[in-house]
Amino acid sequence: MKKFIKLLSLQTKQQSLLRVVSLIIKETYQILRDPSSILIAFILPIILLIIFGYGVSLDLRKINIGVAMESNSLKARSLLSSFESVKFFNVRVDQSTKALQPYLIAGRINAILVIPQDFSRRLLLKEKNPVQIIIRGTDANTASLVKNYIEGTYQKWLQQQDIQNGVKNQKIINIDSRIWFNSNAKSSLAILPGSIAIIMTLIGTMLTSLVRAREWERGTMEALLSTPVTKLEFLISKFFPYFVLGMIAMGIVTIISIFIMKVPMRGSILALIMVSGVFLIFALSLGLVISAVARNQFIATQVALIVGFLPSFILSGLVFDINSMPLPIQIITYILPPRYFVTSLQTIFLTGDVWKIILPDTFFMLGFGLLLTFLLFKNTKTDLED
Repeated sequence: MKKFIKLLSLQTKQQSLLRVVSLIIKETYQILRDPSSILIAFILPIILLIIFGYGVSLDLRKINIGVAMESNSLKARSLLSSFESVKFFNVRVDQSTKALQPYLIAGRINAILVIPQDFSRRLLLKEKNPVQIIIRGTDANTASLVKNYIEGTYQKWLQQQDIQNGVKNQKIINIDSRIWFNSNAKSSLAILPGSIAIIMTLIGTMLTSLVRAREWERGTMEALLSTPVTKLEFLISKFFPYFVLGMIAMGIVTIISIFIMKVPMRGSILALIMVSGVFLIFALSLGLVISAVARNQFIATQVALIVGFLPSFILSGLVFDINSMPLPIQIITYILPPRYFVTSLQTIFLTGDVWKIILPDTFFMLGFGLLLTFLLFKNTKTDLED
């Protein structure tokens, strides 16, 4: 009797494994036959990566400024030459501030540097403000950057004048600044690794959010639920193919980021695979939850964008600094796995395998993913009455 029970149990396990493999093969064929899945997994990531890499930038590559040359002295011309020699500035010169104001109002220039008629006298008397800077403040961040660039150029010119005049620098402390991990201070090197998190969130949620909705629309879900498939078998068959597809997409965007967009990769591939795999568990589970609720592909897509893409883009810290957000919003970000994925990716790419950062982030993501998977398992029904 015991032998019969063991044989029956073994046979049941073999049948279960056979059903899972058959369902995975069926799902794989369905992916290959469905152009939308290929577009979402391979074309969409490349398009988004190009947009984030070349379209989203926090750097000011070219600053249009106006210089009002009310003075034509040697010092004034020297200051103008100093600004014209800086590669970041595109200088428009006029003799009066009034002539440059329409360009400032229209947004064609970001600031006006006013060199007054008595500029040389003010320099000689060491007045506090020998020049005037008028900045277009419609965008506070841009205005602040423009102000820093102009003030930095002006201070550098003053130091050169002191050297030429034989005036010794009386500074007690000399500051020699050095930026770690991103020496050129290029925002794209921080944005691109973080953008991979946004891309993977969108891919993961959209791929699986369409699965069950598509089958309900095509009428194949009824045929599937009429079979003796269990909840675990059903979820594995829906999860596994898209997990592999998501990891392939992750590999593609990583290769493009490193070899085409020149993002440094200072961490290990193993750490990247581990972090990405853990995050995909969350993203795919979220998509399956959406597909369980929405039986329409259009609705499922919209919900995936709202629930997956928008929070990960706005509240992950990729573009907007979390510390500058209101406290209630900061608290909300702690329950969003993309926040931890963005931090882990930026650490792996730009810094290296800093496990004190990577491991806690990975555990948080794993916890959220397992919780969502458990809730999905508990609420998945495999009979037509539901």
